[in-house]
Amino acid sequence: MTREIHFRASPGLGMVFLVLGVGLASAYGLYQGASSQNTTLLLLVVPVWLLILFTLPGFFVVNPNDAKVLTLLGKYVGTVKAPGLWWANPFMVKKRISLKIRNFETTKLKVNDSHSNPIEIAAIVVWKVVDTAAAMFEVDDYENYVKVQSESAVRSLASAYPYDAHKEGDVALSTNPTEVSKDLQIHVDERLSKAGVEVLDTRISHLAYSPEIAFAMLQRQQASAIIAARTKIVEGAVSMVEMAIQQLSQRNIIDLDAERKATMVSNLLVVLCSERATQPVVNTGTLYQ
Repeated sequence: MTREIHFRASPGLGMVFLVLGVGLASAYGLYQGASSQNTTLLLLVVPVWLLILFTLPGFFVVNPNDAKVLTLLGKYVGTVKAPGLWWANPFMVKKRISLKIRNFETTKLKVNDSHSNPIEIAAIVVWKVVDTAAAMFEVDDYENYVKVQSESAVRSLASAYPYDAHKEGDVALSTNPTEVSKDLQIHVDERLSKAGVEVLDTRISHLAYSPEIAFAMLQRQQASAIIAARTKIVEGAVSMVEMAIQQLSQRNIIDLDAERKATMVSNLLVVLCSERATQPVVNTGTLYQ
């Protein structure tokens, strides 16, 4: 696997002064040769100007958060990351590669979760190039590689988790976004490390049931919420009824037999568990004939 090599290029500013000095000297020689009609001096100026023209392609500029990957006759020579004006062998091919932090959002993917429910999911991936040699030579197009492998990792992640947690403690896509995002970052980073790319962050940006089952799943969620609420209400009502009967007995307010207790429990549960306000009924008779 090709790994990044630091290349020490020559300072470009020094080469500029050198080329200017040689150019001025050759210009002066040309002037002197023309004035004295010295053919030999004129012929010597020509290769000097050709040499100056040959050195010009060796200059290159590296901008901040950029790098230049240098190759010579098909062989990787090294990478220059330091910003500034530099000079290297004119025969070297110098390709720019960005080191900036980049991000993109995957397309909305239609996949099945771990319970085989069709869902739609998309993610945002934040990444940057850390190994220019691997990014340039290990994959054909590292930007396209990042997108394809990220979508593949999102598909794999969605198939490993359920959309909703049906048991307490289960990790689900909709209820545990932090844990899911960390797992996604690990999966994406493993795939992209081959291309010299580091994943800085991942987040689920879109999550929903597929349209064909969305309404049914909404009804299911509503039913689960209603059941949970009713369970809580019944638990509270039973506790309140138990407390009321105990306090009535402890304070000797009324002596309740089994039938009266059953009637009181029934009335209190109706009052406490009813969705609507109950209408009071005043009992002027007796429970017994």
